[in-house]
Amino acid sequence: MAFAKTQQFDQPDIELARLAKAVCHPARIAILRYLVSHKGCICNDIVAELPLSQSTISQHLKALRDGGLIKGSIDGPRICYCLDEKNVSKCLQLLQGLINNLGHL
Repeated sequence: MAFAKTQQFDQPDIELARLAKAVCHPARIAILRYLVSHKGCICNDIVAELPLSQSTISQHLKALRDGGLIKGSIDGPRICYCLDEKNVSKCLQLLQGLINNLGHL
């Protein structure tokens, strides 16, 4: 059985990799763009905007939520999604740090 050796890396690198995994699909980026301009919405709002089925959108929302970039609050039988501004800001800081380091090459 193989074990992940993630813990052997720096915590900022682990965090950046987790966040990058959350946005590794164009649909997820489109969802994030939608949530920037719509402070809160339900899954069906996103389904109306993107050329994907409701079940596919739900899977992408779950990946974004698991990655910490969005959060959902229960509104009756629905979940209202919005950006997790704290984690999005952290992601931007980590990316900027990486870009700054790459700029020294």
